[in-house]
Amino acid sequence: MKRILVPVDFSGDSLMALKFAINLANKLGTHLRMIHVKKSEKFEIPFHFEELKDEIIHTIQEYLDKLIELHSPTYVVENGVFDFKIRKGSVYREIVNQAKYGDSYLIVMGAYGASGFEEFFIGSNAFKVVSNAPCPVITIRKDFKASMIKQIVMPIDASNETRKKIPYVCELAKKCNARVHILGVHESADAAIEGKVEHYMSQAEAYLREAGIDVVKELRRGENNTFTSIDYAREVKADTIAIMIEQAETGFNMFFGSYAQQMVNNSEIPILSVPN
Repeated sequence: MKRILVPVDFSGDSLMALKFAINLANKLGTHLRMIHVKKSEKFEIPFHFEELKDEIIHTIQEYLDKLIELHSPTYVVENGVFDFKIRKGSVYREIVNQAKYGDSYLIVMGAYGASGFEEFFIGSNAFKVVSNAPCPVITIRKDFKASMIKQIVMPIDASNETRKKIPYVCELAKKCNARVHILGVHESADAAIEGKVEHYMSQAEAYLREAGIDVVKELRRGENNTFTSIDYAREVKADTIAIMIEQAETGFNMFFGSYAQQMVNNSEIPILSVPN
């Protein structure tokens, strides 16, 4: 049985990610594993753990045990295992290694961690995990309220890698009975670029329709593909935006970071990042 891995640092984002992962695990029929990475031997009381504010708890293990006790009633996968691992060291390296050696199908994690505002900047643990994980990663924020994936926006650009996410999105959409919005995005007035994007969109549509997926197509040109994609996702009230880690570089990217990093930093909608 496949496994979803959820990094938990007790921040609001990570606890929302856990709830989202439980609903997703129920749909996909997967095991569920939390991972907490200690930076030192010193135990720091989680400051976002409102669910257990009246409990007296002394160790990380006790906190994780309590999380399992709280959420086990909503995890209903037949023969599924809901457990946790505690590691010490570099946060992103330990998460990536656990995903690799634990054969994780998917990582679901908070976009921002317990360290707060500094996580917005380049080098955050969330983006390091996205960049190095051996499997797809969903990043989610605590203020995102939806619990199910029903509307998936899949941006398609002119890069060769853009189509590699289609099989994974197809599988996810089928399991969740979700609609896929194939969003063609481009920043150029070049007709050849637009034609290439439209061609890729048609290929994606044929693949998804053959699998019985409900599909919507839209082509948009804007100054930046990140913001074009996010704006469209807001319009259709999407539950996730599916992207590739490596995308075509533009002048904008050189100054503001990669397409994937822009997405993780700027979208309040969960981002599904598929490795190339």
